[in-house]
Amino acid sequence: MFSPLELVTRIGDKAGSIGALVSAMGCAMCFPAIASLGAAIGMGFLSQWEGVFINTLLPLFAVLALVMNILGWFSHRQWHRSFIGSIGPILVLLSLYPWFQYGWSSYVTYTGLGLMVAVSIWDMVSPANKRCDDETCTA
Repeated sequence: MFSPLELVTRIGDKAGSIGALVSAMGCAMCFPAIASLGAAIGMGFLSQWEGVFINTLLPLFAVLALVMNILGWFSHRQWHRSFIGSIGPILVLLSLYPWFQYGWSSYVTYTGLGLMVAVSIWDMVSPANKRCDDETCTA
């Protein structure tokens, strides 16, 4: 079955991706495409907490997804999965802080969120398996 670390990283990665997506749905001014999707599925009430979502929850969920992808390497030892899984949260964090002043930063946010969701779906469809035992893996 799953080791405790593997179980935590699998659940944490999904929670981070979905939390970041829902947080972005709450800000119609920042992310109109995602917010319109959120309003279409009945999440328009989130707009009243837009500041909390963008300033607190979106970075928090992106950091959660980033940490879980990095920790995931310790359970499955596949650097390419951890690397690809870390790109989305890094893009979201870069678009929120250093690149927020530029007009193209929302496109980077959309790309990062899309990549986070895609990697989460990839992980559900084709879970990572450890490719070596503890004696042959190098840390």
